[in-house]
Amino acid sequence: MQNTGVSLATLSDHGPPRVPRGALLDSVKAVTATQLGPMVSSIDQEGVYPESVIRSLGEAGAFASHLHGVATGHPDLESAIRAMSKVSEYCLSTSFCTWCQDALGWYIYTSENASVQETLGAAVAGGQQLGGTGLSNPMKSLFGIEKMRLKAKRVPGGYTVKGGLPWVSNLGENHVFGGIFELEDDPSHRIMAIIDCAQPGVKLTVNDNFVALEGTRTFSIGIRDAFIPDEMVLADPIDTYIPRIRAGFILLQSGMAFGLIRNCIALMNQVRGSLGHVNKHLERQPTDFEENLALMEAEVFELCRTPFDTDPEYFRRVVEARLRAGEEAVQSAHYAMLHQGARGYVSHGAAQRRLREAYFVAIVTPATKQLRKMLADMNH
Repeated sequence: MQNTGVSLATLSDHGPPRVPRGALLDSVKAVTATQLGPMVSSIDQEGVYPESVIRSLGEAGAFASHLHGVATGHPDLESAIRAMSKVSEYCLSTSFCTWCQDALGWYIYTSENASVQETLGAAVAGGQQLGGTGLSNPMKSLFGIEKMRLKAKRVPGGYTVKGGLPWVSNLGENHVFGGIFELEDDPSHRIMAIIDCAQPGVKLTVNDNFVALEGTRTFSIGIRDAFIPDEMVLADPIDTYIPRIRAGFILLQSGMAFGLIRNCIALMNQVRGSLGHVNKHLERQPTDFEENLALMEAEVFELCRTPFDTDPEYFRRVVEARLRAGEEAVQSAHYAMLHQGARGYVSHGAAQRRLREAYFVAIVTPATKQLRKMLADMNH
């Protein structure tokens, strides 16, 4: 079976409405200040899923900006990252859900399947249809770290799929997610499709409790002979599709890191008056992180201009930028804790929460160790 639908040259006809960057960021800032800010503690301490905030972000256009210009090769990933970073300044759980939603839209609009764009695209871009990305295992599999967990058989009108995924986020009974499966009789043939959490054969199970990010609705997914219709297939096979989505998939994650780093800088500056006389002896100061953040943003936003670039050197820069963002997120949270001292170490202290959250940026796929493996493989 070949890719279904129309050529990429016509996809702009199905794209979501454009929101100017300034208006988008102002709207996102208003949502985070009025709705998200008061919820941060309950999201972190009680694992509350910020569904109302996520839907409000969708209404503001936060999940749609990077989908403009997909057809012409000029999507606006920078606006999406800037919007996500404003969310991350408050809460990484909500920022990660934003990335999940962004990634889902990215999969749909980068596909050549016009049917799924017409049935789901606008709803995902606007936050009416929420969902996640089940690509942690496939992304590891494609780089030789894990085996593909989902297997499929070709049947009339689609595929039957079975297997399991340990952690998929931003899910619920009425949510959807992107998944990749390989044919049982031809493992080299891999297909990507949208899977509905409510359909027969799909089961969500709470797997474990995390030290942070409990508000992300992260489940273990069990799939037993679930039928995936051709209408929900994004790429068949995925050979040319994955190189198109991978840079955007990775670059978008920068928004989680940038906002967290910016908030950690604020936490350091918060105690400058009272603790500056002793904090000045710490190895890294807020200005160090400000300078590094400006450099990282400049590099990422330059890379965002050409997310479909197939040059290996371009992809190396993408991987290096993502690696720096994750490592700097952990460093900024570490130093925010040191600058804050005991006031950051209490159970509701912002510094300890940001430190717990920062490690997620370093371990979410592609994790620091995977990024380093990818760079090592590029040298051979």
